Amino acid sequence: MSQLTARWADDHVATFADKITELGRRFPKVLPRIVNQVGNRAKTQVIRALTRQTGLPRKTIVTAIGKPATARPGRLAYEVQTAGGNIRLKYLKPRETRAGATAIPWNKRQLFAGTFILGGQFPNRHGLVRDGHVMRRLDSAGRKLTFARSGMFIPVEMTSGATAAAFEQTAAPLLKARVEAALTKLVP
Repeated sequence: MSQLTARWADDHVATFADKITELGRRFPKVLPRIVNQVGNRAKTQVIRALTRQTGLPRKTIVTAIGKPATARPGRLAYEVQTAGGNIRLKYLKPRETRAGATAIPWNKRQLFAGTFILGGQFPNRHGLVRDGHVMRRLDSAGRKLTFARSGMFIPVEMTSGATAAAFEQTAAPLLKARVEAALTKLVP
C-alpha cells in the first residue's frame, strides 16, 4: 500500500522535546487536537486535488477515502487510508460513440474501442439493464460480457502528482506553525 507522510516531528523534536513533553503532560488533549485539525485540512486538499487529477466525481473520492484514523492522547497519528481497484468507466462520465465508449480517466477524454453502453444497432439503440455501466464483449458471439475498466487506481493516484504535492504543502508547514503556537502560548 502506498503511503504519504508528513515528517515535521522527526526534524524538530530535538529542539522542542522538553516543551512537547511538558505540553503532553499538562494538556494531554492539545496535541491530538492539533494533529486532527491539520489532518482534516490536509485531507480536504487531497480530496480536491484527487478530484481534479482523476476526473472522478468528488462524491466518489470521498466515499473511497472514508473516515480517517484520528489522533488521540498517546497516539499522535492521522491516517487516511483509501481503497479502490481498477475504476470502472461508469464513474468517469461515459458517452457512447460508434467506435466505442469514451470516458475521462485522468481528466482527459479517451476512446475505449469496442465498448458499449446501449444495445442494438445505430441509430436505434436501446438501454440495457446495466445501470449505466460500460461493457466489453469477451467472445465473438457476444454472450460473455465484462465491465470496461480505466486502468486508474485511487491509491496510486493519491500518492503521486498534484495530490501528493497538495498533502505535503499543507500538512508539514501547518503542523509546525500550530504546534509552535501552542508551545508558545501554553508552555512558555
